[in-house]
Amino acid sequence: MKSLQARHAPLADTGYQLTVLSQAEVAGAHWPLFAHKLRETGLLPLRPTSLEVMQINVGKMCNQTCRHCHVDAGPDRTEIMTRATMQLCLDALAQTNIPVVDLTGGAPEMNPDFRWLVEQISALGRQVIVRCNLTIIVANPKYHDLPTFFAWHGVRVVSSLPHFSASRTDAQRGEGVFGRSIRALQMLNEAGYGVAGSGLVLDLVFNPSGAFLPGSQVGLERDFKQRLLREHGVVFNSLLTITNLPVSRFLEYLLESGNYDGYMQKLVDAYNPAAAANVMCRSTLSIGWDGLLYDCDFNQMLDLPVEARAPQHIRDFNEAALTDRAIVVNQHCYGCTAGAGSSCGGATT
Repeated sequence: MKSLQARHAPLADTGYQLTVLSQAEVAGAHWPLFAHKLRETGLLPLRPTSLEVMQINVGKMCNQTCRHCHVDAGPDRTEIMTRATMQLCLDALAQTNIPVVDLTGGAPEMNPDFRWLVEQISALGRQVIVRCNLTIIVANPKYHDLPTFFAWHGVRVVSSLPHFSASRTDAQRGEGVFGRSIRALQMLNEAGYGVAGSGLVLDLVFNPSGAFLPGSQVGLERDFKQRLLREHGVVFNSLLTITNLPVSRFLEYLLESGNYDGYMQKLVDAYNPAAAANVMCRSTLSIGWDGLLYDCDFNQMLDLPVEARAPQHIRDFNEAALTDRAIVVNQHCYGCTAGAGSSCGGATT
């Protein structure tokens, strides 16, 4: 099934651009529009509070094809950020005090200029986060030194591990992924990651394998730490829980399995104004592999650029204009505002 395409419609009286997924709109016409929910809770138009994170998608190529992937990444994807576009990102970064650069993909390490980019960001004195899928570290000898490279540049490593059991992890990410992930975690530990006093941060990401919300981040972190240490000798710093948003492969799964209506109702019923006030798009600018600008990684995958009044490409970066933009919202935004909230940094409340 092809990913759903978006269309745009203005929201009356606000000049605000509302985006609705046509097929989802038909399937869920009885749900309140997310923009209206924001208005009810005094948050429309939703605007940035500051720019604290520049999140850069350096390409959609990946050594895995995960069932839940909202990027639709895989070995056959050819979209890749060029060094020229990376330089535009660096030029923009140098104009600001943005403290954190979050590198994602695909498997960002597969971009041939990945290490160069990390080095350049570090030279600007900014914190680098790498969204590592773990298995890339053991996939090929040329990646075996990644833990050492990460440590040398003080990279914060954030890695997805769906569960502390092999069966549940492999069901979501592919046969043998759990074993390779554990070996990668052990290699990161050997380089000092997750070890008390090292200063090298290793965080894990949990997202549910089905059409339900994640459990308590505190409780899940406790369980993960106990099981991984006892059974594999693995240590890490924090566990981040992320809600699966109805985007790309997960949206296709929901529609094909007949779970879409039920899952969307869960998200709508769990709307939390406190979580809505703290969504990551209020402090993050997302940059696509081609340099186009988005409010978040999920909007990027739905081809929903920042509002038309704001700069559309990183070559036209203007911090003041981007800080003043109205954030583009859609029905999938219910995922980030449900329950304890969800962001690339985990629960928000």
